[in-house]
Formats: sequence, structure tokens, C-alpha cells
Amino acid sequence: MVGGPLTAVVARDLRLALRQRGDALTVVLFFVLTATLFPFGLGPEPNLLARIAPGIVWVTALLAVLLSLERLFLADYEDGNLELLAQAPLPLEIVVIAKVLAHWLTTGLPLLAAAPLIGLLYGLPTEGYAVLMAAMALGTPSLSLIGAVGAAVALGARRGGVLVPLLVLPLYVPVLIFGVSAVDASLQGFSARPHLLLLGAILAGTLPLAAFAGAAALRQSVE
Repeated sequence: MVGGPLTAVVARDLRLALRQRGDALTVVLFFVLTATLFPFGLGPEPNLLARIAPGIVWVTALLAVLLSLERLFLADYEDGNLELLAQAPLPLEIVVIAKVLAHWLTTGLPLLAAAPLIGLLYGLPTEGYAVLMAAMALGTPSLSLIGAVGAAVALGARRGGVLVPLLVLPLYVPVLIFGVSAVDASLQGFSARPHLLLLGAILAGTLPLAAFAGAAALRQSVE
């Protein structure tokens, strides 16, 4: 059974995140403040802002997630804990999933909670909120999973903070497309179900791939 060790790794990372609450707060503030800048460049036209609201929410959420990826494994790598985790009986794939879960709870979940505020600022129609929340609930875990692979690959590299976005941004594009398309479809009177199913398929696919690819990259980093 891996439930106990997995929970222990998640709880440990959450405790560390609570000691550095400023990091999670920075991500949310970046999300909100960046989203509020677009109307200054685009103008205050209500119909335009409402139409681009889903895209703004997703793009700013994606950029906010990128801010937090570098530290996903870095602290454990620098203090030697990553070597201990790699030698522990618990499979490293489970460690990767646990750390991704902790990352999503401290980054993706706050962004999910803040998304309606951005929709409200942009005048997003009421019927779009439920689909927006569903799409982000399916999409943001995929952002964390894909980002974990990039963070693991760039671990220990020079300018890793620059390398991670270059690695993961192209892989984020499908999540961005289907996340925005789901909300747009609901606002135009079409079913958002196909787009949500595709987001769910991406999540189901990235979960095992991120676990194995991330673990392989971490083993390479600690050798």
C-alpha cells in the first residue's frame, strides 16, 4: 500500500508551503494583477472583454503556474532530500505524483478559486462560470503534471528557471485550447462536454506519463 507514504509526502510538502505562504500568495497575486492589465491595453468595451475573458483567465493561469514550477523539486535537490527519496522503498513515481498533488493544492487550487473573480471583472456571462470552473478543475492538474516533467528535466541545469518554460509551454497548448473552447462553446449555446472530455483525457494521459518521465529525470539528476 502506498497511500500512507504518499499522504506523508503530500503533508510534508504542504507544511513546507505553509511556512512559505508568500510563494503561493505571489502566484495568485500575479494571476489577478496580470489579468487586470489587459483592459488597459484593449480598452473598456464590455462586449470585447466578455468575449476574451476565458482566454485571459487561461493564459494568466498558465503563466502563474510557470512561476511556481522551478521550486517543485529544487529545495529537495539542494538539501539532499531528493537522494533520500530516490533510495527510499517508496517508488519515485509515487513521490512525483505526491509532489504534483501538493503543488496543485498550493497553486492550482488557489487559481481555481480566484478564476471567478477574473470572470466577474471581465463581465463573463453567468452561464460561463460553471464550465470555466469545470475546465480549470480538469486542466490545472494537467498543467502541474506536465510542469513537473519539465522541472525534473531542468533540475540542476544552469538557468533552469528559463529552461522550464521553454520545455513545457508547447505542451500546455492543448490544455489552453480545450479549456478556452469549452467556455466559448457554452457561451455560444453549444455543448461544452466534448471539450471537457478531451481535458479529462489529457489529464488521464499525463498522470502516468508524468509519473514515469518525471521519476526517470529525477533519477538522472541524483546520479
